[in-house]
Amino acid sequence: MNATLRAVDHPTADTTTDFDAGTRQRVLQIIAAAGPVSAAELAAQLDLAPAGIRRHLGVLEATDQITVHDAANGPKGRGRPARRYVVTSHGQSALSHRYSELAAQALRFLAETAGPQAVQGFAEQRVRELEERHAVAVDAAGPDVAARVRALADGLAADGYAASARPAPGGAAMQLCQGHCPVQDVAHQFPQLCEAEARAFSRLLGVHVQRLSTLAGGGHVCTTNIPISNAPAHPVLSVEGHSA
Repeated sequence: MNATLRAVDHPTADTTTDFDAGTRQRVLQIIAAAGPVSAAELAAQLDLAPAGIRRHLGVLEATDQITVHDAANGPKGRGRPARRYVVTSHGQSALSHRYSELAAQALRFLAETAGPQAVQGFAEQRVRELEERHAVAVDAAGPDVAARVRALADGLAADGYAASARPAPGGAAMQLCQGHCPVQDVAHQFPQLCEAEARAFSRLLGVHVQRLSTLAGGGHVCTTNIPISNAPAHPVLSVEGHSA
């Protein structure tokens, strides 16, 4: 048995690092592509010892990234059938960062071939869809800015942004907080995405807003400060960009 397989079967503090994480990611990818798949099939495809593949499967199952496939309706045979694994929704989310890498590569290519203004145009188009999606609910909240902020937070929460609205200290503003960002990794490289989103919030709410922190910038949450004590700084805008 070679040294690599021995390291997999008998991990130490030095070997259960990037190598294990990379192998486990590959296991998850194979299950996503070929599942339901058995431990024996995975071991053969990755050239790993059975004990090594079982350890990776144990970690993935314990973290709810894979689960045993329900074969109740499958063909019946003699003996105990092999456990076959499929990826859970949580495991699919763990794989999604690969799409972030692809998106970042695409934006870099766009910037290099068409210039920074092309990235800016993409960012604006992306948030235009956000505006269209939430304009009706925000407008239905009426002219009160605080009510509009809460309506926007509810819509963003339904989109998966883990959003909430809360009064800022002093009561002169609201803070719109987003605990999750689906493009966080990409926005770290292209802050135009965050900047365009803030402008979209301003158009939806009809006031000037200020970003206090972003997940992409290293904050633990995206926080947008929205003044509510004074009249709107500019007319409320419709999605088309005209005065409402």
